[in-house]
Amino acid sequence: MVDKDDLREQFIEAFEGADYPINSPMDLVPALPQGPGTKFESGEFSMTAMELNTKVSGGDWPYEDVDAFVDDVLEELANKDLI
Repeated sequence: MVDKDDLREQFIEAFEGADYPINSPMDLVPALPQGPGTKFESGEFSMTAMELNTKVSGGDWPYEDVDAFVDDVLEELANKDLI
C-alpha cells in the first residue's frame, strides 16, 4: 500500500529546490538530487522522475510553489490509479 503522505514528502524534498515559479518539467531537473533518475518509492509505487514526467502532465503550468505542484502531481497519479 502506498503511503501518500510519505510520497508527498519525497516529492516536496526533491522539488522544493527548484527556482519557482516553474514553467515546465525542465525547470525541475536542476533541483533533483539524482537528476531525472531520482527515484520515488512507497509501498508498491516506484518511479523515477523521468518516468513520472511521462505518466503525468503535472497539471496547470506555471506553478508558483512546490505545494501546488506536488498536490497536482499526487492528484493526477491517484486519478490514473497509479497510487
